[in-house]
Amino acid sequence: MNKLLKPGLRAAPLLGALLIATSMNVFAAATPEAKALYKNAKAAATAGYKQALARCDALAGQPKDVCMAEAKAARVRAEGDATAQYKNTLRAYTEARKDIAEADYAVDRARCGALAGNDKDVCITQAKATRTAALADARADKKVIEARSNAREDKRIAEYKVAAEKCDALAGTAKEHCVSAAKSQFGY
Repeated sequence: MNKLLKPGLRAAPLLGALLIATSMNVFAAATPEAKALYKNAKAAATAGYKQALARCDALAGQPKDVCMAEAKAARVRAEGDATAQYKNTLRAYTEARKDIAEADYAVDRARCGALAGNDKDVCITQAKATRTAALADARADKKVIEARSNAREDKRIAEYKVAAEKCDALAGTAKEHCVSAAKSQFGY
């Protein structure tokens, strides 16, 4: 039940990586090293999942259901992080956060299975609220990052226009050098 009270903590590592990648504006093609890291992370996630399932086999009933849901959530989290870091796109990070939110919801629902009556209803409602909040945060973060990116682009274009306008006061070779410098400075 403790996880239900702290929904923001689950996405913190992924969100941090997303913000670092976008603030650095690093959306480059995957290198062979990145591909190897990705494959290793996926293999480690699968191995960890199999080990967790083996531990779950010793349990029975509702504790086994919770154990299996936690194992699946851990695998989804590891694979989502690996995929997002490998693809290094805003869409990949957002999809990973959504997948993690759904996996965490499954864990929360499994934990609610041990309860009965109103306690179970409250637990399920809390699980749904936590999932809704996590999904909303993922969408909101995506929109914020897109807005910041668009704002940076708009500022760059405006600054280029100012620099190009300053060049209009010049003539001949000086104007050509000024325009060339402005284009290279602002990426045109």
